[in-house]
Amino acid sequence: MRISKRAERIEPFYVMEVAKAASALAREVAHTDRPMIFLNIGEPDFTAPPLVQEAAARAVRAGATRYTHAIGLDHLRERISGWYRERFGADVPARRIVVTAGASAALQLACLALIEAGDEMLLPDPSYPCNRHFVSAADGRAVLVSTTAAERFQLSAAKVEDAWTERTRGVLLASPSNPTGTSIAPDELRRIHEVVSKRGGITLIDEIYLGLSYDDAFGHTALAIDDQVISINSFSKYFNMTGWRLGWLVVPDALVPVVERLAQNLFICASTVSQYAALACFEPESIAEYERRRAEFKARRDWFIPQLDALGLKVPVVPDGAFYAWADCSAFGEKLGISNSWDFAFEAMKKAHLAITPGRDFGSAETARFVRFSTASSMAHLEESVERLRAWAGATVAA
Repeated sequence: MRISKRAERIEPFYVMEVAKAASALAREVAHTDRPMIFLNIGEPDFTAPPLVQEAAARAVRAGATRYTHAIGLDHLRERISGWYRERFGADVPARRIVVTAGASAALQLACLALIEAGDEMLLPDPSYPCNRHFVSAADGRAVLVSTTAAERFQLSAAKVEDAWTERTRGVLLASPSNPTGTSIAPDELRRIHEVVSKRGGITLIDEIYLGLSYDDAFGHTALAIDDQVISINSFSKYFNMTGWRLGWLVVPDALVPVVERLAQNLFICASTVSQYAALACFEPESIAEYERRRAEFKARRDWFIPQLDALGLKVPVVPDGAFYAWADCSAFGEKLGISNSWDFAFEAMKKAHLAITPGRDFGSAETARFVRFSTASSMAHLEESVERLRAWAGATVAA
């Protein structure tokens, strides 16, 4: 069978490949005194809060399970608009909000609406692998621009200007970022958008972790800059609804009918039950619970990263959002005779029964030195993980 060149261009999602290996080993060690601890997947250990679950059940009982408009329930779009106003002081009219089947669908719709074959999009290296693959799936080309810890692993206006060519269509950013948990300073983001706008390009930004921001200097939506900025968001991370597959896209007015037409054909609509459930996300009781959980994620970060640093797993930039630690494992690995993060991740799996993510997925800018820990797990799991890493290193030294 002949496979399309488009499909051949899509690399494996190594996060999930590692997860499969970890799951297989987990079955073998499940009944031992050291079952597998999973710090590899970016999924909150919290589930949807009670009001959201109850809203879903009510929708099912009421038979509210038919298709909605392709761009989502009007009431939900209004609620999202209100969230931007109350949380970020940003005026984001509901008419510009398109509810999607997860942030993945939002990215696909944006890329299909805006990218022609051969167009290039600039992304930071490291960055979330699926973002570049959405560009590829639209027959565009993702151009990874190397970043450093001094740059918070984010693009700058100067780097965008230097990397721009006649084939460049725009930038695809993420703030806060996966895998680093770092954000772009608002002033720098404004400068990037100015560079892009002057060249007639598009500024596309993944803001799915924006709700999980811990630093007032960074916790601002790019939508406050200009109504031509296109933002992807999700109910998965801050709102703890990963498996509900619900997200949204904010686009300029002129793009709404284009995205709607694509959504009608590709998805019909996002899950109706999930949409009715998400209405309850914005109730005061739910928001209070989400804020309590955000504080818990911050507490985990504040405890875990110093522990990694003390072990020699240096985190060069303290994440200001999300729930990741992008740690340099080269020094730790050298003591164990391990030369790269891919092997380090598999050795951690075997020796410490700890699943983490090697840097391979996220680009090539020194990613062979880095691993990503997810702090979306319980404090108890984080504490046990540190003990296992310490014991692993100690056993090697003793040997």
